[in-house]
Amino acid sequence: MKALISACLLGLPCRYDGTGKLLTEVTALKGKVEWIPVCPEQLGGLATPRPSAERVGQRVLTREGADVTEQYRRGGELAAALAEFLDCRCALLKARSPSCGSGMIYDGTFSGTKAPGDGVTAQAVKAMGIPVFDEEHWEEFIDFVSREEME
Repeated sequence: MKALISACLLGLPCRYDGTGKLLTEVTALKGKVEWIPVCPEQLGGLATPRPSAERVGQRVLTREGADVTEQYRRGGELAAALAEFLDCRCALLKARSPSCGSGMIYDGTFSGTKAPGDGVTAQAVKAMGIPVFDEEHWEEFIDFVSREEME
């Protein structure tokens, strides 16, 4: 089974601050899941490191107020197209990210406050009917993989 994954969750240093966020549990699925790593922000043309950004309504703004919506939109579209082209059955994306967050993201005040919502990429992938999980809901992801294996 193929699954789109935020490249930072594989430890690749592509987050806004130039670090990775290795999710060690992914190694437990070796042989069961074929990971398709993406960093939508890089796909959209943003550098690493880059200023932190948060969603403000339909826009994505940096703390300094620069509008990076177009780069996030482009990266989300490319990641979703890749998931479709490679027949990914699901996605495991970085929690709370303005790109990858699923169900809960930072609220745009840069205060660490969370609010219901999806990142740009998570929204694009979900719109294609592909289930999206984040590392904070690892057990749900494992359950999905197990169900898929039985089919």
